[in-house]
Amino acid sequence: FDLAFSIFVITFILSWLLPILAILIKLNSKGPVFFVQLRSGKNNHQFKCYKFRTLKVNKEADIKQVTQNDTRLTKIGRFLRKTNLDELPQFFNVFMGNMSVVGPRPHMLRHTEDYSRILNEYMIRHFVKPGVTGWAQVNGFRGEIKEEEQLRKRIEHDIWYMENWSLWLDIRIVFLTIYVTIRGDKNAY
Repeated sequence: FDLAFSIFVITFILSWLLPILAILIKLNSKGPVFFVQLRSGKNNHQFKCYKFRTLKVNKEADIKQVTQNDTRLTKIGRFLRKTNLDELPQFFNVFMGNMSVVGPRPHMLRHTEDYSRILNEYMIRHFVKPGVTGWAQVNGFRGEIKEEEQLRKRIEHDIWYMENWSLWLDIRIVFLTIYVTIRGDKNAY
C-alpha cells in the first residue's frame, strides 16, 4: 500500500504540482524550497523528513513548534500548512521506506525528548513507522501542544491506531484526511 500510494502521488500529483509550488515558495521568500529536518522514526531511528518550506529561514526551526499566529510563517507557507500541501514531499520519505502513508506523525527530535519525559507511553508510538497522516491527526489532535492533555490524547489515538491497524483503517484515514482538509481544521496552522 505504502509503495503503490507513494508512487501514485509522486507520479500523478507531485510531478506537476512540485514545480508550481517551488516557484511560489521561491517568489514568496528567500531560502530553499524544501525544509529538511531530522525526525524520530520507527524504533526512534532518526531520518530526514522532507516538507515544503513554510517559514522564513530561522534558527528556531529545530526547537520551536509553529504556533497559531507565528510570525515566521510566509504567506504561501500559511496556505500550504492550512491545506496540508506542505506535507506532500513526505511521500518521498514513504517511497524510501522511512515513513508510511498512515501512522503516528513524526515529531522533531527535541519534542521526542521532551514528550517522552512527560508521558511514559509516548515512546510506544515509535514501534511503527511514522505516517504522512494519522488517526490522531484526523481526530483533531495535531499541531501545537499547549498542555499535557493534548499530548495524552494524541498518544492515546496513536496507540489505538497501532492496536487496531488494518488496510481498511488506513484507507479510511486517507479519506478522512482529505475530508478534514477540505472542511478545514482549526489546528492546521
